[in-house]
Amino acid sequence: MKNVAVIGAGTMGNGIAHTFAQNGFKVQLIDISEASLKRGMDTIAKNLDRMVAKEKITEAQKDETLGNITTFTSITEGVEYASLVVEAATENVDLKLNIFKQLDEACPDDTILATNTSSISITQIGAVTSRPDMVIGMHFMNPVPIMKLVEIIRGYNTSDDVTNTIMDLSKQLGKVPVEVNDYPGFVANRILMPMLNESIETLYNGVAGVKEIDTVMMLGMAHPMGPLQLADFIGLDVCLSILNVMYEGFKNPKYAPCPLLVNMVRAGKLGVKSGEGFYDYSDNRKAETVAKQFSK
Repeated sequence: MKNVAVIGAGTMGNGIAHTFAQNGFKVQLIDISEASLKRGMDTIAKNLDRMVAKEKITEAQKDETLGNITTFTSITEGVEYASLVVEAATENVDLKLNIFKQLDEACPDDTILATNTSSISITQIGAVTSRPDMVIGMHFMNPVPIMKLVEIIRGYNTSDDVTNTIMDLSKQLGKVPVEVNDYPGFVANRILMPMLNESIETLYNGVAGVKEIDTVMMLGMAHPMGPLQLADFIGLDVCLSILNVMYEGFKNPKYAPCPLLVNMVRAGKLGVKSGEGFYDYSDNRKAETVAKQFSK
């Protein structure tokens, strides 16, 4: 398995492409937007430059990594020779189901189809394909090149062979794979998102301010970043989408998103990506500080 296609050139997609390419895989990075592909490749190049500056890789390794990535705007062309496809599009059920229908038709019969979804049912995604036994969750953490964990989520029909293959492949990338079962939010977000939502509720109820809440969790619980700042870094729209999936999946009010979160997303205050969330990132240097703090 040396040819890997990645669907989506956003934050997660370019990080996944970077990680595979740096480990010697030929990567086809696919996005419908040329502008998104350019931004994704620029991000990969900047992250590699940082690694060169820190003497973690050489200039030659940087060039080799970039040379391993080819960009496409067509799924049909990009997945033609892929042994594995990792979908990293927006966390939207209908969008993902549509992508997997296209992948099922375009990919070779033996191609494994993985999704980087952080909450959506692998079983549901697999059901729209003719190969549900070859559909699996491969949930990387952000920032992908740095974070070690990969949640490996097997759907109801995912085969043992495919699961074992993806577990082994994750280890080849220098990651630590953890196998979990297919329930809304899996493990990482089933635990993380209610904590972030409760932090937002604490702010909404006037118990304390943004910095005070984050300071309590950083100094009192040894978290490297406060929950409200972490929500900004993840993207408040992403947090809302995941909470909605969990609320719909479990029908349990404890997963209902806080009204403050809903209103902030409606107002376009999405965190680092929009320049404002619980913190103000209108100065790009502030946004970069958040990213660096989380990636230490």
